[in-house]
Amino acid sequence: MMNELTPRQIVAELDKYIIGQDNAKRCVAVALRNRYRRKCLGTAIQDEIMPKNIIMIGPTGVGKTEIARRLAKLVQAPFLKVEATKFTEVGYVGRDVESIVRDITEIAIRMVKNEQMEKVRPQGEAAAEERLLDLLAPAGRKDKKVNRNPMELFFGGVRDDDDDEYTRETSQVEAEEAKTRRQKVKELLAMGYMEDHLVEIEVEEQSMPIGSINGMDEMGINIQEMFGGLMPKKTKRRKLTVAEARKILIQEECVKLIDTDEATGRGIERAEQSGIIFFDEIDKIAVRSGHTGGGQDVSREGVQRDILPIVEGSTVMTKYGPVKTDYMLFIAAGAFHVAKPSDLIPELQGRFPIRVELESLTEEDFRRILLEPQNSLVKQYVALLQADGVDIHFTEDGIGAMAAIAQQVNSATENIGARRLYTILEKVLEDLLYQAPDAALTNVDIDKAYVESKLSLLAQNEDMSRFIL
Repeated sequence: MMNELTPRQIVAELDKYIIGQDNAKRCVAVALRNRYRRKCLGTAIQDEIMPKNIIMIGPTGVGKTEIARRLAKLVQAPFLKVEATKFTEVGYVGRDVESIVRDITEIAIRMVKNEQMEKVRPQGEAAAEERLLDLLAPAGRKDKKVNRNPMELFFGGVRDDDDDEYTRETSQVEAEEAKTRRQKVKELLAMGYMEDHLVEIEVEEQSMPIGSINGMDEMGINIQEMFGGLMPKKTKRRKLTVAEARKILIQEECVKLIDTDEATGRGIERAEQSGIIFFDEIDKIAVRSGHTGGGQDVSREGVQRDILPIVEGSTVMTKYGPVKTDYMLFIAAGAFHVAKPSDLIPELQGRFPIRVELESLTEEDFRRILLEPQNSLVKQYVALLQADGVDIHFTEDGIGAMAAIAQQVNSATENIGARRLYTILEKVLEDLLYQAPDAALTNVDIDKAYVESKLSLLAQNEDMSRFIL
């Protein structure tokens, strides 16, 4: 099980996607392992152990968000990234901080439903195939009773047994023909010969969402469900290919097979016990020490005080019922180049006992980021150009040249970390990406000379690199 990974194993998994930042990866690995350790304890002491929340400090583009996101994906935990600046103090225009809990609850329930649907997918696929067969090869008509004159019941009219026998024989023949036709269509479907064939199915119309009334969501009242249940769901007929219709039908059949109430209960439990909430740009709501101005700073401190109960542990009412935040893991991150962690209100500081500083990326880090991760940028661009039949090869000196330019531009202008590599690669491959579909190109080497021909002048001119790179 992923939850049983040791800290060393967790770090090894993170190393596949994130270069450097060993200290940060160790801290989050220990925090994650502690959640598993807590589950192994008795109920009495388990309730006393709270998650050790983390605050990450470092410039943009060094891997703060990626570490948290990969960590959640690794253990299949509900993960929600929120921008601290999007929330405002109660009474001001903006999002209510309690909506964070509602959002992660929705994510957790959706995760559980998707997992349950995957388990019943074979049954759903079988049911969907039967529905497709009904559309493509309807079964023969059933033997219908012959309508007779009601007066025959009283006066004993003459019955024509020959007509009845003829009707039954015809029905049997039609049924056999329908059965044979259905079997042939089933074989064609299995071989994939009817994927482009058009069928007409009924699909549910997407209704306009009903806006929430103030206070209703907080009381756990789902307005959409309350009023939507008064009227039957609207459907419309659509002509789709067999391939498109199959996806919709499988989805419908899988939904029928899962226990929605059970999924909701398990989703709430997963949100409460395993949810990870990532507060980005937490430094933007910090009040700088010695700053006595009012206005915006008052609101910033108000947002902190609204966030505090959630981080401390509270119960938030959702449309699914109460959800506790006591055992959710909170990770905060910010550059803190103007404000400091100590500028946060003391109560909030105390709820983030683990502090880790992420290091600025070096030229060697940029080189490794381009090459080593499983989803590296170089691999992505190689795959993109292969779609046009062009094989590109990045040489060692070409990779080194791009890493050196990334470091140079970050030092001379704004330091945006690894995100600089996106702009550099786009500029290096700009002409190639444009010409590839039409040019008779098969193999292209991206070496140092090629990189410098595209970037050297831009990198040397600070004004140009500031706006282009």
